[in-house]
Amino acid sequence: MPDQLTRPVGPVDATRMPRYAGAPTFARLPRIDQVSRHDIAFLGCPFDGGVSFRPGARFGPSSIRQASRNLRPTYHPIQDVNPYDTLQAVDAGDVPCHPYDIDDSLRQIEGTIGELNASGSHVILLGGDHTIALAGLRAVAREHGPVALVHFDAHLDTWDSYFGADRTHGTIFRRAFEEGLLLSDASTHVGIRGPIYSSQDLDDDARFGFSVIRSEDIDGLGTEEIGDRIRRRAGDRPIYLSIDIDVLDPAFAPGTGTPEIGGLTSRELLRLVRGLPQDQIVASDIVEVAPAYDHAEVTSLAAATLGYEISALLARRRTQATA
Repeated sequence: MPDQLTRPVGPVDATRMPRYAGAPTFARLPRIDQVSRHDIAFLGCPFDGGVSFRPGARFGPSSIRQASRNLRPTYHPIQDVNPYDTLQAVDAGDVPCHPYDIDDSLRQIEGTIGELNASGSHVILLGGDHTIALAGLRAVAREHGPVALVHFDAHLDTWDSYFGADRTHGTIFRRAFEEGLLLSDASTHVGIRGPIYSSQDLDDDARFGFSVIRSEDIDGLGTEEIGDRIRRRAGDRPIYLSIDIDVLDPAFAPGTGTPEIGGLTSRELLRLVRGLPQDQIVASDIVEVAPAYDHAEVTSLAAATLGYEISALLARRRTQATA
């Protein structure tokens, strides 16, 4: 095994083992038990007990891993970095989420993230429905205090409750606000669109300190201006990055539980993610991939690519720090 103090253990070499074969881990990275340290940990959260429409995101982590075989993760030409030669990335497996108990699942996820954070790893959650983000925010707040949320989604996810349940994939960021996990007036929703139950939803969301960038704003503002707005609002504060795959138009991500037409293109989302301040991101999640509604792994591939993009973003930080 290479000296892990100087050289990370990277993915299986695709010139020696074809991409359709070999380890079933994310991007065919080593398992967490195969290395002595790690900078990035991909953690599966196979939970969809908080969905309000189509179930199936519990199968998201395995589907994202399968689609990640398509990646050629050695060198990222746009970000000009070899992420897995710069940082030690691992697949941390799945949290054994309770299939019937939302609160127990959140505790399991939060505890596992806390253990990975304690070992110095940046955690990238592979969902699972968006409920898991509440566990991510709780774990991160224990280490960093309140954070700025950069939230890519078709929906606000700041309802009060749904059928009497107050911890669902549509209520998590209201709960995060109430629990003091978010910094005041530092968080941004990006890609919001579609009808809502009441205009009060928007009033409540503003009261929680969010700024809303609608999907159609991209046509007028462009990705550069939107990226500037996200960065200005976050300032120099720690950022939790949450990506609901339904921020993409269903043409680019059909395999999700609550699709809304008129969304971002894959290219627009990639540009926005690449423009985030890499030295401020403390944790990330990619959620709501429901492979039963997908075709040709289109949605899972989008999610897998976003995981790789976040890895490259973090590696770029390391590269610039040592330049």
